[in-house]
Amino acid sequence: MPFIDKEFDLKHLWHPYTCATSPDKVYPVIAAEGCKLTFENGDKLVDAMASWWSVIHGYSHPVLVEALKKQAGDLSHVMFGGLTHGPAVSLGKKLLSILPSAFENIFFADSGSVAVEVAMKAAVQFQQNRGFPKRRKFLTVKNGYHGDTAGAMSVCDPENGMHSLFSAHIQKQFFAPAPPLGFGRETNEEDLFELRKTAEENQDEIAAVIIEPIVQGAGGMRIYSPKYLEKLRKICDEYEFLLIFDEIATGFGRTGKLFAFEHTNILPDIICIGKALTGGMLTLSAMLCSSSVAKTACLNGMPLMHGPTFMANPLACACATANLNLLTSWDWQKKVLYIQKRLEEELFDLKQNTKVTDVRVLGAIGVVEMKKKINTAQFQLDCIKHGAWLRPFGKLAYIMPPYIIEERELKVVTNAIKAAIDGVA
Repeated sequence: MPFIDKEFDLKHLWHPYTCATSPDKVYPVIAAEGCKLTFENGDKLVDAMASWWSVIHGYSHPVLVEALKKQAGDLSHVMFGGLTHGPAVSLGKKLLSILPSAFENIFFADSGSVAVEVAMKAAVQFQQNRGFPKRRKFLTVKNGYHGDTAGAMSVCDPENGMHSLFSAHIQKQFFAPAPPLGFGRETNEEDLFELRKTAEENQDEIAAVIIEPIVQGAGGMRIYSPKYLEKLRKICDEYEFLLIFDEIATGFGRTGKLFAFEHTNILPDIICIGKALTGGMLTLSAMLCSSSVAKTACLNGMPLMHGPTFMANPLACACATANLNLLTSWDWQKKVLYIQKRLEEELFDLKQNTKVTDVRVLGAIGVVEMKKKINTAQFQLDCIKHGAWLRPFGKLAYIMPPYIIEERELKVVTNAIKAAIDGVA
C-alpha cells in the first residue's frame, strides 16, 4: 500500500477553497476504479461527484488508460505554436462531428476557466473589428459561475459568489437577475425584463452575453427553462451581442442531452467545454465558435493573443478522442435518463423534510437544497460512514455521478444523503 505523508500534506499542501493555516480535513485516496474511491484505510466509497463532474465513464477505464499509455510512448507534449500533431487533429474532427455544423473553429485550452477567458477575448475582438471599440464588457446573470481566473471571475455572481474579495481588481460587468427555477417552467417577458433593460441601456458597451445553459453549477445548482435561453437569443440578436454558452459542466451528456443547448431550438455563437472532455483523465478544454465569429475576430490577419503552454497537449487530446468515441459507442442517454428517474424516486420524498427547501433533478444531476448552511465536514463524514463520497457546499448537497454507476451504488449515495440530512441539527 502506497504511503501518503498526511503530516506533510497538512503543513505544506494548499487544497482548493480552503485556508492554508487551518485547512479542512482531507481523506487520502490510494486507488480508484469504476465508481469507487479506495481510501488509505481500505474503505471503498461510491464517488457521487465524478471528481467534480469529469469522470463520466468511471475511474481507470481500460480504453482511456490504453489511449494514454499509447500516446505517452509516441509524443507526450509539443508546443502548439507553429506545430501541430495527430491527436489535436483527430480530436478536432471528432468534436465537429458531434456538434452542429455552425461550429467550425476550435481553440484548445488547458482548463475550463481558460476557455472562458479565450471566449471573452474573442468576443471583444469580434466587436472591435466590427467597428464597436466601446463594446468591451459582458452581460450575464446572477448566481453564475465561470471559473477562478480574472476574466472568468468578473462574470461570476458579484454578491453571492466566492470572489467578492477581488471585486476592486476585476472589470465591472453587467448583471441581471438569475433565471427563475424550473426546467418545465413557462418563460415570459417579465422573466427577462431587467436583462433586456440592462441590454438596452448599455448596448454600446456590451460585447456578449455569457451564461451557463439550463443548469447554473457552482453558483447554486439551479435548473431553469430552455425557453429562457430562446428568449435570450432574440435579445442578443436584437442588440447584436454574441451569445456564449459555458457548457463546461453541462457538456457531454450531463443534462440528458449531449450538450445542454440541445434542450432548446437555438444555438449560441460560442461554446466553452471542459471537465468531462477527457473523461477525467487529464485537464483539457476548448472554445468553439462559428466561422463568422472567427473570421471577424481575425479580420485583416489580427491574431487572438492567447497561447497556453499545454494547449492541445497530445496526451489530453488522445484521451479526449478515446473518451468521445467511448461515449458515442453506447446508449449513454438511456443510462443518464435512468439515473434521472432513480434520483427522482429516491430524492423527491425529501421535499417533505422540514430541513429541506427544494429538490431538483435533471439528467445525471441531483440537488438537495437545505434551509440552513451545511456543516460540510460533518455532512461529508456522515456520508463517508454510509459508503459515499460527497462534497456539499453552502446549503447544497448534490450528486453528479459517473454514468456507469449501478443501481445499488446509486442507492448507497441517496441513502447516505438521507442519513446525513437526518443528522443535521
